Amino acid sequence: MESTLSHSYLAEVFISLKPVVNDPEGLSIRAGLHSLGYTGVESVRAGKYLRLTVSATSMDEAEAEVARMCEQLLANPVMETFRVKLTALADH
Repeated sequence: MESTLSHSYLAEVFISLKPVVNDPEGLSIRAGLHSLGYTGVESVRAGKYLRLTVSATSMDEAEAEVARMCEQLLANPVMETFRVKLTALADH
């Protein structure tokens, strides 16, 4: 029997451009690092990092809900990929 009590979860969402997508922000960061003398930096890929606190009855439900959020709003599925790291938070 599955619990109907809600628990809080921290969802860390890492969104990055697909490898075949041009990354002007990453190129700009690499150029800036080179101008500062960090010439060993070969490449930079920029991305987004989001932290969400969500309430759900289980970790599976929280993970599925955050995945839907990514697919519908947080990430552009044409150009970006995402991964989610979920951590249960202590109940209040």
